[in-house]
Amino acid sequence: MPDKVHCAHILVKTEQEAKAVLDRLNRGEKFANIAKETSLCPSGKRGGDLGTFGRGKMVKEFETASFALKKGETSPIVKTKFGYHIIKRLE
Repeated sequence: MPDKVHCAHILVKTEQEAKAVLDRLNRGEKFANIAKETSLCPSGKRGGDLGTFGRGKMVKEFETASFALKKGETSPIVKTKFGYHIIKRLE
């Protein structure tokens, strides 16, 4: 297991919005473009890029999903106290 990961994410308020994001991704839209349009997180302006982070830096559900992804892989919907996330592992 890596000590650090580089991920981007899209944060939305509802599960319905998260499902719509996944539908757009499945139709081939670029992750960064959707993040810029829809993400509630300030990282959305950077295409959702959160940079590199280590264990213990994110809430448990987010960390677990991020570290389980392989490079280039996108997560299913991840619910945290902040809302609903779609996470993409960049490196």
